[in-house]
Amino acid sequence: MHAVVTAALPVFVLILVGWLAARRRLLGPAASDVLNRFVVYLALPALLFRAMSQVTWEQLAHPGYVLSFIGGIAAAFAVALVAHRGKSTPLTDISIEALSNSYANVGFMGIPLCLVLFGQPSLAPAVVATLMTACVLFGVSIALIEADQRHGQDFRKTAAKVGGALLRNPLLISPMLGFAWAATGVPLPESIDRFMVLLGNAASPCALIAIGLFLAQTEAGGDGAVVARVVAAKLLVQPGITALLAFGLFSMPPVWAWTAVLLSALPIGTGPFILAQLYGRDARIASRTILLSTLVSVLTISVLVAWIEQHGVR
Repeated sequence: MHAVVTAALPVFVLILVGWLAARRRLLGPAASDVLNRFVVYLALPALLFRAMSQVTWEQLAHPGYVLSFIGGIAAAFAVALVAHRGKSTPLTDISIEALSNSYANVGFMGIPLCLVLFGQPSLAPAVVATLMTACVLFGVSIALIEADQRHGQDFRKTAAKVGGALLRNPLLISPMLGFAWAATGVPLPESIDRFMVLLGNAASPCALIAIGLFLAQTEAGGDGAVVARVVAAKLLVQPGITALLAFGLFSMPPVWAWTAVLLSALPIGTGPFILAQLYGRDARIASRTILLSTLVSVLTISVLVAWIEQHGVR
């Protein structure tokens, strides 16, 4: 119970603070967009760059972790594919729902929670999970949507568009550049390192506040059965399969195994909502599932954190 109070509770309280600030209109109507951009383009890239600039390939060489995390993503993603089998649902809508099933809020919520619960050793696996979520999962979803939207068009143009979108993603570029710096064996200059620390330290609280601001703006609506299915896939199927793989099939350090399960159990990030808006689909279902999964995760994450305190790494 101590870990729930010291690790999980502050995370959810910061989200609540953001929600209350939006409801009270303390930060203005553009606050959510501005703070989100600050986190995505400045604070979080600084945190990811510095984290990866201090690791070695040996520290990252845990293929079981990657396969466990990807396995959980694939299982949750497949729930949408099975649910719409034999129906005439457009591939774009299926892809957005599948993304909602498996898109954990790793960068904004997972990294702060891991740092509080596991400390600095969990930052490397959290960064790897961020890369898999922001690059692999998001890339596959965009590729499926573009294939549906551009049916019959040149595949090379579609692939180039998807690749270009990923290469412009700061959450992908910054850790890659950080790891490239680590490969040189040269430590960051003290002034640069201090700058990265100051900017990166703003990532966690601002990201959590940004989640609260976004949740306060979500719209009601959407098929209740679909929303329930998506939330169940995200909060139950994904972490369940990840745990089976991390503890039952693959071998890895305990902190990596528990980090994989914790990150898989996170609520849905804003990625599905962004894609729904970008491609002109009904974004109410995406926003509703994000809100509901976040509310339900207050209970599920608290239970998981308490379980980790009793049986995991502290």
